[in-house]
Amino acid sequence: MRGRSNEARSAYLAHVRAFCQNMWMFDIALSLVPVFSLIALGAGLRRFNVLTADVWSSLERLTYFVLFPPLMFMSIVNGSFASDEALWFGLALSSAVVTMTALMLLARPVLAKDGPQFSSVFQAGIRWNGYVALGVVASLHGDVGVGLAAIGFAVLAPVNNVMSVLVLSRYAGKTPKPFMRVLRSVATDPLILSIAIAVILVSLGVRVSKPVGDTLNLLGDATVSLGLICVGAALDFSLLRTGRWPLAAGVLLRLVVMPAVAAGLSYTIGLSRIPFEIAMICVSAPVAISAYTVARQLGGDAKLMAGIITLTTLLSLITIPLTLWLMNS
Repeated sequence: MRGRSNEARSAYLAHVRAFCQNMWMFDIALSLVPVFSLIALGAGLRRFNVLTADVWSSLERLTYFVLFPPLMFMSIVNGSFASDEALWFGLALSSAVVTMTALMLLARPVLAKDGPQFSSVFQAGIRWNGYVALGVVASLHGDVGVGLAAIGFAVLAPVNNVMSVLVLSRYAGKTPKPFMRVLRSVATDPLILSIAIAVILVSLGVRVSKPVGDTLNLLGDATVSLGLICVGAALDFSLLRTGRWPLAAGVLLRLVVMPAVAAGLSYTIGLSRIPFEIAMICVSAPVAISAYTVARQLGGDAKLMAGIITLTTLLSLITIPLTLWLMNS
């Protein structure tokens, strides 16, 4: 009788664990709904001509040149580089980005028909939405997880932005730009400048005063919501019919190939469970909002970029919970 009782208790506990895991995955999916809702809001505002095309263009420039740099700056200034585990975590993610860059450059003729398309597909492969990832990490691992994810974000921000600007400057135009002009584009890009200044200040031990930090944080806080709305305003659903292959390539690179590459590298490096899980959350997230703004300002295929961002955001409602389920099953 006692054996049967123990079996029944074990079965009951297994059902409880399964139920809790399903509810946990459902909560993760729900945390992504606001992101997609703001994109839908932007699409609705544009469709009903609430704002003119000139106003949308001005909002995009405001987001790129005024709001994004403070966001990048404060994400690095508020980071910490003391933990060896954090450094290995950053190494795993940056190695994944470098590997993806090499693979996409080799496959460039297959991925897209022209330079602007390729530059958008390229961004899809390496840029993920850090704010979506941070939201999921915070719900699972609290401040410790957020701190580790922020370190990874600080490590990757320069890598992702430099590579994106290089590829856009090189391939987004009708003809490749001279190398010196590419370097000039990188050196004067506001996002990269903000990252470089932040790294220098952190290295020198210079602290940002509270009033300055609060002001920059307020500017950065406006980036996510306004960026999402601008993405929605740029949606062109006809692209789902006319640009099927580059759209599919961008989605597959972001949600399938990148997670597979990152998982292999993280396993090889030997990340422990929590950093491994946080790394997989990052690489399973949708394409970063900033990728659209960069494509718009630097000559990429912005409509394709907006379509990839929207589809990956929608599909990440599945890919993030699925990735975590596969890791914990």
